[in-house]
Amino acid sequence: MRKQNDIDIGSVVFSLKGRDTGVCYAVVGVRDGQTVWVSDGYRHKLSRPKLKNIKHLRFDGDVLTVIAEKLNTGKKVFDSELNSALRSYQTTSK
Repeated sequence: MRKQNDIDIGSVVFSLKGRDTGVCYAVVGVRDGQTVWVSDGYRHKLSRPKLKNIKHLRFDGDVLTVIAEKLNTGKKVFDSELNSALRSYQTTSK
């Protein structure tokens, strides 16, 4: 398992605290060293990502490289594209 401070744009994370416990997200933005913006393309769309403390996230080391590359270069990423990329990681039903 990798360290929490390795979390970057495109990282696949799982929520550990809150109403969304167990939900899989992709990091779509980094606010500072302690908080990140996460989205799953379904509950939290890319237009309104959720702000989460990295202490409340589990990072196993997986990165969505295509999504990360698009976000870093400013290309359009669709919610459906993000949702389908995360589908294999989902552990809970919608």
